Amino acid sequence: MLKLKLATDPRWVNLAEKELSEILTDHAYCEQKAATSCISLIVVYPDLKDLVKKLTPIVSEEWSHFTMVLDEIHKRGYDLGFPRKDEYVNELLRFQNKNADRNVVLVEKLLTNALIEARSCERFRLLSLELKDSYLKKFYHDFMVSEAGHYRVFMDLAKIYKDKAYVESRWQEYLNHEKEILNNIELRGDRMH
Repeated sequence: MLKLKLATDPRWVNLAEKELSEILTDHAYCEQKAATSCISLIVVYPDLKDLVKKLTPIVSEEWSHFTMVLDEIHKRGYDLGFPRKDEYVNELLRFQNKNADRNVVLVEKLLTNALIEARSCERFRLLSLELKDSYLKKFYHDFMVSEAGHYRVFMDLAKIYKDKAYVESRWQEYLNHEKEILNNIELRGDRMH
C-alpha cells in the first residue's frame, strides 16, 4: 500500500529500543508537528471545503496522539525534553516546488505530509512487531493503523486538487527523493525519521 522505495534498516528498532526515552520524545514532537501542519493547511486554504473537512479531525487525532505519547513518557518516568531538528522532514520540505500555482503548491504540501505519514506508518509497524515490550507493541500497532489512514487522506486530497496522472508522477519523484534522503542521513535510534 505505501510503496516506499527503501525499507527501514532493521537495526533501527534495536537502536530505538536502547534509546526509548529519546524515541518517545521525538515521536511526541512528530505528533505535534503533524497537528500543526494540518492546522497550517486549513489556515492557508480555508476556501477548500473538502480539505478543511478532512483535515479537521486529523488535527484532533494528532493532538490526542501527542497527549498519549506524553502520558507514556511520564508514566515511564522520563521527561519530554526539547524538540530536535528533523533532517528527514527538512530535506522533504526543500524538495517541494514552491514556485508554482496555488494547487500545485498545495499538492506538494499534501504529498510531503503523505510521505511523512507513510514512513511513520512503516516505522510504527516495525516497532509493533520487533519491540520486546508487549505494551509498546500494541501502542505502536494502533499508531500504525492511524498513520496509514492519514496517508490515504493526504493522497486522496491531492487527487482532488490536481489530476491523478500528475499526482502519481510527482509521488514517484517524492518516493525516489525520499530513498536518496534515507541513504544519505545517519541511522539514529533517537529519531522517528
